[in-house]
Amino acid sequence: MFRFLTAGESHGQTLLAIIDGVPAGLQLIPEYIDRELARRQKGHGRGGRMSIEKDKVTILSGVRQGITLGSPIALGIPNRDWQNWSKIMAVEPQDGLTDAKQVWIPRPGHADLAGGIKYNHADMRNVLERASARETAARVAVGAVAKQILKELGIKIASHVVSIGQVKANPVQAPLDEIISRSEKSPVSCLDPKAETEMIIAIDAAMADGDTLGGTFEVIAEGLPVGLGSYVQWDQRLDANLAQAVMSIPAIKGVEIGLGFKSAELPGSKVHDEIGYGPEGYKRFTNNAGGIEGGITNSEPLIVRAAMKPIPTLRKQLKSIDTRTKQPAPAHAERSDVCAVPAAAVVGEAMVAIALVNAVLVKFGGDSVSELIAHIQAYIK
Repeated sequence: MFRFLTAGESHGQTLLAIIDGVPAGLQLIPEYIDRELARRQKGHGRGGRMSIEKDKVTILSGVRQGITLGSPIALGIPNRDWQNWSKIMAVEPQDGLTDAKQVWIPRPGHADLAGGIKYNHADMRNVLERASARETAARVAVGAVAKQILKELGIKIASHVVSIGQVKANPVQAPLDEIISRSEKSPVSCLDPKAETEMIIAIDAAMADGDTLGGTFEVIAEGLPVGLGSYVQWDQRLDANLAQAVMSIPAIKGVEIGLGFKSAELPGSKVHDEIGYGPEGYKRFTNNAGGIEGGITNSEPLIVRAAMKPIPTLRKQLKSIDTRTKQPAPAHAERSDVCAVPAAAVVGEAMVAIALVNAVLVKFGGDSVSELIAHIQAYIK
Protein backbone atom coordinates (compact mmCIF):
# COMPACT_ATOMS: atom_id res chain seq x y z
CA MET A 1 0.00 0.00 0.00
CA PHE A 2 0.95 3.62 -0.57
CA ARG A 3 0.25 5.61 2.58
CA PHE A 4 1.40 8.87 4.09
CA LEU A 5 1.13 11.21 7.06
CA THR A 6 1.75 14.93 7.25
CA ALA A 7 2.70 17.16 10.18
CA GLY A 8 3.25 20.84 10.73
CA GLU A 9 1.42 24.09 11.40
CA SER A 10 0.72 26.95 9.01
CA HIS A 11 3.23 29.27 10.70
CA GLY A 12 5.42 26.57 12.25
CA GLN A 13 9.01 25.79 11.32
CA THR A 14 8.28 23.30 8.57
CA LEU A 15 5.78 20.96 6.98
CA LEU A 16 6.66 17.28 7.06
CA ALA A 17 5.45 14.20 5.21
CA ILE A 18 6.36 10.55 5.62
CA ILE A 19 5.50 8.22 2.75
CA ASP A 20 5.49 4.43 3.04
CA GLY A 21 5.13 1.97 0.18
CA VAL A 22 7.13 3.66 -2.57
CA PRO A 23 8.79 0.90 -4.63
CA ALA A 24 12.58 0.81 -4.89
CA GLY A 25 14.23 1.96 -8.09
CA LEU A 26 12.14 5.05 -8.77
CA GLN A 27 14.00 8.11 -10.00
CA LEU A 28 13.22 10.92 -7.57
CA ILE A 29 14.93 14.28 -7.18
CA PRO A 30 13.80 17.43 -5.31
CA GLU A 31 13.39 19.44 -8.51
CA TYR A 32 10.45 17.32 -9.65
CA ILE A 33 8.63 17.86 -6.35
CA ASP A 34 9.52 21.58 -6.38
CA ARG A 35 7.82 22.00 -9.76
CA GLU A 36 4.57 20.68 -8.33
CA LEU A 37 4.91 22.88 -5.24
CA ALA A 38 5.39 25.93 -7.47
CA ARG A 39 2.22 25.07 -9.40
CA ARG A 40 0.24 25.07 -6.15
CA GLN A 41 1.38 28.61 -5.35
CA LYS A 42 0.14 30.12 -8.61
CA GLY A 43 -3.25 31.49 -9.58
CA HIS A 44 -5.00 34.84 -9.81
CA GLY A 45 -6.50 35.73 -6.44
CA ARG A 46 -3.85 34.24 -4.18
CA GLY A 47 -2.96 36.15 -1.02
CA GLY A 48 0.21 37.74 0.34
CA ARG A 49 1.46 34.48 1.85
CA MET A 50 2.38 33.25 -1.64
CA SER A 51 4.76 36.19 -2.07
CA ILE A 52 6.55 35.11 1.11
CA GLU A 53 6.73 31.36 0.63
CA LYS A 54 8.81 29.87 -2.19
CA ASP A 55 8.24 26.24 -1.39
CA LYS A 56 11.23 23.93 -1.79
CA VAL A 57 11.38 20.35 -0.58
CA THR A 58 14.19 18.60 1.25
CA ILE A 59 14.23 14.81 0.85
CA LEU A 60 15.37 13.57 4.26
CA SER A 61 15.29 9.80 3.83
CA GLY A 62 14.40 6.93 1.52
CA VAL A 63 16.38 8.16 -1.51
CA ARG A 64 20.04 7.63 -2.39
CA GLN A 65 21.75 9.03 -5.48
CA GLY A 66 18.38 10.07 -6.88
CA ILE A 67 16.85 6.57 -6.59
CA THR A 68 14.27 5.39 -4.04
CA LEU A 69 15.39 2.61 -1.69
CA GLY A 70 12.02 1.05 -0.90
CA SER A 71 12.22 2.42 2.65
CA PRO A 72 10.03 5.25 4.03
CA ILE A 73 10.56 8.63 2.39
CA ALA A 74 10.60 11.72 4.59
CA LEU A 75 10.00 15.14 3.07
CA GLY A 76 10.42 18.57 4.63
CA ILE A 77 9.11 21.93 3.35
CA PRO A 78 10.35 24.86 5.48
CA ASN A 79 8.00 27.78 6.17
CA ARG A 80 9.84 31.00 5.35
CA ASP A 81 7.24 32.95 7.33
CA TRP A 82 8.45 31.12 10.45
CA GLN A 83 10.93 33.92 11.11
CA ASN A 84 7.99 36.25 11.81
CA TRP A 85 6.30 33.72 14.09
CA SER A 86 9.24 32.05 15.83
CA LYS A 87 8.23 33.21 19.32
CA ILE A 88 4.48 32.94 18.86
CA MET A 89 4.73 29.39 17.49
CA ALA A 90 7.75 28.30 19.54
CA VAL A 91 7.75 24.80 21.01
CA GLU A 92 9.25 26.04 24.29
CA PRO A 93 7.31 28.41 26.61
CA GLN A 94 8.07 32.08 25.88
CA ASP A 95 8.10 35.00 28.32
CA GLY A 96 6.57 38.38 27.60
CA LEU A 97 4.23 37.38 24.80
CA THR A 98 1.10 39.46 24.21
CA ASP A 99 -2.19 37.96 23.09
CA ALA A 100 -2.05 39.84 19.76
CA LYS A 101 -2.01 36.65 17.72
CA GLN A 102 -4.46 34.71 19.83
CA VAL A 103 -7.85 34.01 18.27
CA TRP A 104 -10.98 34.37 20.36
CA ILE A 105 -13.51 35.10 17.61
CA PRO A 106 -14.19 32.14 15.28
CA ARG A 107 -14.73 32.49 11.53
CA PRO A 108 -17.99 31.11 10.13
CA GLY A 109 -17.19 28.26 7.75
CA HIS A 110 -13.84 27.42 9.36
CA ALA A 111 -12.86 24.76 11.91
CA ASP A 112 -12.18 27.44 14.55
CA LEU A 113 -15.16 27.01 16.86
CA ALA A 114 -15.87 23.29 16.43
CA GLY A 115 -12.16 22.50 16.71
CA GLY A 116 -11.74 24.69 19.77
CA ILE A 117 -14.58 22.91 21.52
CA LYS A 118 -13.39 19.45 20.43
CA TYR A 119 -9.78 19.89 21.60
CA ASN A 120 -10.58 22.24 24.51
CA HIS A 121 -8.55 25.14 23.08
CA ALA A 122 -9.48 28.58 24.36
CA ASP A 123 -7.08 30.14 21.86
CA MET A 124 -8.35 29.01 18.49
CA ARG A 125 -4.99 29.71 16.84
CA ASN A 126 -4.23 26.16 18.01
CA VAL A 127 -6.97 25.02 15.61
CA LEU A 128 -6.43 27.22 12.58
CA GLU A 129 -2.69 26.55 12.44
CA ARG A 130 -3.31 22.91 11.55
CA ALA A 131 -6.71 23.26 9.87
CA SER A 132 -5.17 25.76 7.44
CA ALA A 133 -4.87 24.79 3.79
CA ARG A 134 -1.13 25.43 4.14
CA GLU A 135 -0.99 21.71 4.99
CA THR A 136 -1.84 20.88 1.40
CA ALA A 137 1.69 21.84 0.35
CA ALA A 138 2.84 18.63 2.02
CA ARG A 139 0.14 16.68 0.17
CA VAL A 140 1.27 18.12 -3.15
CA ALA A 141 4.79 16.94 -2.35
CA VAL A 142 3.47 13.45 -1.64
CA GLY A 143 1.36 13.61 -4.79
CA ALA A 144 4.45 14.50 -6.82
CA VAL A 145 6.02 11.22 -5.72
CA ALA A 146 2.82 9.37 -6.61
CA LYS A 147 2.72 11.04 -10.03
CA GLN A 148 6.30 9.98 -10.65
CA ILE A 149 5.31 6.34 -10.05
CA LEU A 150 2.33 6.70 -12.37
CA LYS A 151 4.55 8.27 -15.02
CA GLU A 152 6.68 5.11 -15.04
CA LEU A 153 3.50 3.18 -15.84
CA GLY A 154 2.39 5.49 -18.65
CA ILE A 155 -0.37 7.14 -16.59
CA LYS A 156 -0.79 10.92 -16.91
CA ILE A 157 -2.82 13.33 -14.78
CA ALA A 158 -4.00 16.86 -15.57
CA SER A 159 -6.42 19.38 -14.11
CA HIS A 160 -8.22 22.56 -15.10
CA VAL A 161 -10.73 24.97 -13.60
CA VAL A 162 -14.32 24.57 -14.75
CA SER A 163 -15.92 27.49 -12.91
CA ILE A 164 -15.21 30.33 -10.50
CA GLY A 165 -18.20 31.92 -8.81
CA GLN A 166 -20.95 32.31 -11.40
CA VAL A 167 -18.56 32.10 -14.36
CA LYS A 168 -18.55 28.73 -16.10
CA ALA A 169 -16.15 27.63 -18.83
CA ASN A 170 -17.43 26.00 -21.99
CA PRO A 171 -16.39 22.35 -22.31
CA VAL A 172 -13.16 21.86 -24.25
CA GLN A 173 -12.18 18.62 -25.97
CA ALA A 174 -8.40 18.38 -26.26
CA PRO A 175 -5.57 15.84 -25.81
CA LEU A 176 -4.28 15.61 -22.26
CA ASP A 177 -0.92 17.18 -23.08
CA GLU A 178 -2.70 20.18 -24.58
CA ILE A 179 -4.90 20.46 -21.48
CA ILE A 180 -1.78 20.49 -19.32
CA SER A 181 -0.13 23.17 -21.48
CA ARG A 182 -3.14 25.47 -21.74
CA SER A 183 -4.01 25.13 -18.06
CA GLU A 184 -0.46 26.01 -17.01
CA LYS A 185 -0.48 29.15 -19.16
CA SER A 186 -3.78 30.44 -17.79
CA PRO A 187 -3.72 32.58 -14.60
CA VAL A 188 -6.87 30.78 -13.47
CA SER A 189 -6.05 27.36 -15.03
CA CYS A 190 -8.99 27.69 -17.39
CA LEU A 191 -9.09 26.29 -20.95
CA ASP A 192 -11.76 28.73 -22.19
CA PRO A 193 -10.19 32.16 -22.97
CA LYS A 194 -13.50 34.05 -22.68
CA ALA A 195 -14.34 32.45 -19.35
CA GLU A 196 -10.76 33.08 -18.16
CA THR A 197 -11.20 36.82 -18.66
CA GLU A 198 -14.56 36.80 -16.88
CA MET A 199 -13.12 34.78 -14.00
CA ILE A 200 -10.32 37.29 -13.47
CA ILE A 201 -12.86 40.14 -13.47
CA ALA A 202 -15.01 38.28 -10.92
CA ILE A 203 -12.03 37.64 -8.65
CA ASP A 204 -10.96 41.28 -8.82
CA ALA A 205 -14.51 42.39 -7.98
CA ALA A 206 -14.63 40.06 -4.98
CA MET A 207 -11.24 41.36 -3.86
CA ALA A 208 -12.44 44.97 -4.06
CA ASP A 209 -15.52 44.03 -2.04
CA GLY A 210 -13.52 42.20 0.64
CA ASP A 211 -15.18 38.93 -0.33
CA THR A 212 -14.03 35.50 -1.56
CA LEU A 213 -15.02 33.11 -4.37
CA GLY A 214 -15.13 29.35 -4.79
CA GLY A 215 -15.57 27.24 -7.89
CA THR A 216 -15.11 23.83 -9.45
CA PHE A 217 -12.18 22.00 -11.02
CA GLU A 218 -11.71 18.81 -12.99
CA VAL A 219 -8.95 16.20 -12.73
CA ILE A 220 -8.34 13.81 -15.63
CA ALA A 221 -6.18 10.67 -15.64
CA GLU A 222 -5.35 8.69 -18.78
CA GLY A 223 -3.57 5.38 -19.33
CA LEU A 224 -5.24 3.48 -16.48
CA PRO A 225 -5.56 -0.27 -16.96
CA VAL A 226 -8.86 -2.06 -16.51
CA GLY A 227 -9.33 -3.48 -13.02
CA LEU A 228 -8.10 -0.95 -10.45
CA GLY A 229 -10.39 -1.04 -7.44
CA SER A 230 -13.01 -3.65 -6.66
CA TYR A 231 -16.73 -4.13 -6.15
CA VAL A 232 -16.40 -6.84 -3.48
CA GLN A 233 -16.18 -4.54 -0.43
CA TRP A 234 -17.27 -0.97 0.15
CA ASP A 235 -13.82 0.29 1.06
CA GLN A 236 -12.20 -1.24 -2.03
CA ARG A 237 -14.31 0.71 -4.52
CA LEU A 238 -11.99 3.12 -6.29
CA ASP A 239 -14.65 5.78 -6.82
CA ALA A 240 -15.27 5.79 -3.06
CA ASN A 241 -11.55 6.08 -2.34
CA LEU A 242 -11.19 8.90 -4.85
CA ALA A 243 -14.15 10.75 -3.36
CA GLN A 244 -12.65 10.50 0.12
CA ALA A 245 -9.23 11.62 -1.09
CA VAL A 246 -10.55 14.68 -2.91
CA MET A 247 -13.17 15.50 -0.26
CA SER A 248 -10.40 15.64 2.34
CA ILE A 249 -9.00 18.79 0.70
CA PRO A 250 -9.97 21.85 2.78
CA ALA A 251 -13.07 23.70 1.49
CA ILE A 252 -14.16 20.91 -0.89
CA LYS A 253 -17.90 20.37 -0.47
CA GLY A 254 -18.76 18.04 -3.34
CA VAL A 255 -17.13 15.42 -5.56
CA GLU A 256 -18.47 13.77 -8.70
CA ILE A 257 -17.15 11.28 -11.25
CA GLY A 258 -18.13 11.38 -14.90
CA LEU A 259 -21.61 12.86 -15.35
CA GLY A 260 -21.95 12.87 -11.58
CA PHE A 261 -25.01 14.72 -10.31
CA LYS A 262 -26.29 15.32 -13.83
CA SER A 263 -26.81 11.58 -14.28
CA ALA A 264 -29.60 11.76 -11.69
CA GLU A 265 -31.59 13.97 -14.07
CA LEU A 266 -31.35 11.78 -17.20
CA PRO A 267 -32.89 8.46 -18.29
CA GLY A 268 -30.63 5.43 -18.34
CA SER A 269 -30.45 5.45 -22.14
CA LYS A 270 -28.71 8.84 -21.94
CA VAL A 271 -26.34 7.87 -19.11
CA HIS A 272 -24.83 4.41 -19.59
CA ASP A 273 -21.90 4.02 -21.98
CA GLU A 274 -22.59 1.52 -24.77
CA ILE A 275 -19.86 -1.04 -25.42
CA GLY A 276 -18.06 -1.90 -28.64
CA TYR A 277 -15.08 -3.97 -29.72
CA GLY A 278 -12.21 -3.05 -32.03
CA PRO A 279 -8.57 -3.84 -32.82
CA GLU A 280 -7.49 -2.59 -29.39
CA GLY A 281 -10.19 -4.51 -27.52
CA TYR A 282 -13.32 -3.35 -25.72
CA LYS A 283 -14.25 0.30 -25.91
CA ARG A 284 -17.00 2.67 -24.79
CA PHE A 285 -18.68 4.99 -27.29
CA THR A 286 -19.07 7.61 -24.54
CA ASN A 287 -17.51 8.15 -21.12
CA ASN A 288 -20.38 9.27 -18.95
CA ALA A 289 -19.16 6.91 -16.21
CA GLY A 290 -15.92 8.87 -15.99
CA GLY A 291 -13.75 5.79 -16.32
CA ILE A 292 -15.19 3.78 -13.42
CA GLU A 293 -17.95 1.17 -13.37
CA GLY A 294 -18.81 -0.79 -10.25
CA GLY A 295 -15.90 0.75 -8.38
CA ILE A 296 -13.42 -0.50 -11.03
CA THR A 297 -11.52 1.33 -13.76
CA ASN A 298 -12.70 0.40 -17.26
CA SER A 299 -9.69 1.86 -19.19
CA GLU A 300 -11.53 5.03 -20.23
CA PRO A 301 -10.11 8.34 -18.95
CA LEU A 302 -10.85 8.98 -15.29
CA ILE A 303 -12.75 12.24 -14.79
CA VAL A 304 -13.18 13.64 -11.27
CA ARG A 305 -14.71 17.02 -10.47
CA ALA A 306 -14.80 18.85 -7.16
CA ALA A 307 -16.68 21.88 -5.84
CA MET A 308 -14.78 24.27 -3.59
CA LYS A 309 -16.62 26.69 -1.32
CA PRO A 310 -15.37 30.28 -0.91
CA ILE A 311 -12.51 30.68 1.58
CA PRO A 312 -13.96 31.54 5.03
CA THR A 313 -11.44 34.29 5.87
CA LEU A 314 -13.00 37.51 4.56
CA ARG A 315 -11.83 41.11 4.86
CA LYS A 316 -15.55 41.90 4.92
CA GLN A 317 -15.86 40.22 8.27
CA LEU A 318 -18.94 38.11 8.99
CA LYS A 319 -20.87 38.15 12.24
CA SER A 320 -19.51 35.98 15.01
CA ILE A 321 -19.15 35.76 18.81
CA ASP A 322 -16.27 36.62 21.14
CA THR A 323 -15.86 33.33 22.99
CA ARG A 324 -14.57 35.12 26.11
CA THR A 325 -17.56 37.41 26.54
CA LYS A 326 -20.17 35.60 24.40
CA GLN A 327 -20.95 38.99 22.85
CA PRO A 328 -21.36 39.63 19.11
CA ALA A 329 -18.14 40.54 17.31
CA PRO A 330 -16.83 40.60 13.72
CA ALA A 331 -15.13 37.34 12.73
CA HIS A 332 -11.36 37.00 13.00
CA ALA A 333 -9.56 38.18 9.87
CA GLU A 334 -6.13 36.98 8.77
CA ARG A 335 -4.10 37.33 5.58
CA SER A 336 -5.72 34.99 3.09
CA ASP A 337 -6.58 34.30 -0.54
CA VAL A 338 -9.55 35.72 -2.40
CA CYS A 339 -9.78 32.66 -4.66
CA ALA A 340 -7.71 29.47 -4.50
CA VAL A 341 -9.57 27.23 -6.96
CA PRO A 342 -6.58 26.92 -9.36
CA ALA A 343 -4.38 25.90 -6.42
CA ALA A 344 -7.03 23.45 -5.21
CA ALA A 345 -6.97 21.82 -8.66
CA VAL A 346 -3.25 21.08 -8.20
CA VAL A 347 -3.99 19.60 -4.77
CA GLY A 348 -6.79 17.60 -6.40
CA GLU A 349 -4.30 16.16 -8.88
CA ALA A 350 -2.09 15.13 -5.97
CA MET A 351 -4.88 13.39 -4.07
CA VAL A 352 -6.14 11.60 -7.20
CA ALA A 353 -2.58 10.43 -7.91
CA ILE A 354 -2.22 9.14 -4.36
CA ALA A 355 -5.49 7.17 -4.57
CA LEU A 356 -4.53 5.74 -7.98
CA VAL A 357 -1.02 4.69 -6.91
CA ASN A 358 -2.45 2.91 -3.91
CA ALA A 359 -4.94 1.08 -6.15
CA VAL A 360 -2.10 0.12 -8.55
CA LEU A 361 0.06 -1.27 -5.75
CA VAL A 362 -2.84 -3.15 -4.14
CA LYS A 363 -3.61 -4.89 -7.42
CA PHE A 364 -0.15 -5.45 -8.87
CA GLY A 365 2.27 -5.36 -5.94
CA GLY A 366 6.01 -5.24 -6.46
CA ASP A 367 8.80 -4.09 -4.16
CA SER A 368 10.65 -2.41 -7.03
CA VAL A 369 9.54 -0.35 -10.00
CA SER A 370 10.85 -2.98 -12.44
CA GLU A 371 8.86 -5.70 -10.68
CA LEU A 372 5.73 -3.53 -10.67
CA ILE A 373 6.06 -2.83 -14.40
CA ALA A 374 6.58 -6.53 -15.13
CA HIS A 375 3.43 -7.44 -13.19
CA ILE A 376 1.35 -4.87 -15.07
CA GLN A 377 2.71 -5.92 -18.46
CA ALA A 378 1.94 -9.58 -17.73
CA TYR A 379 -1.59 -8.67 -16.64
CA ILE A 380 -2.28 -6.58 -19.76
CA LYS A 381 -0.88 -9.34 -22.00
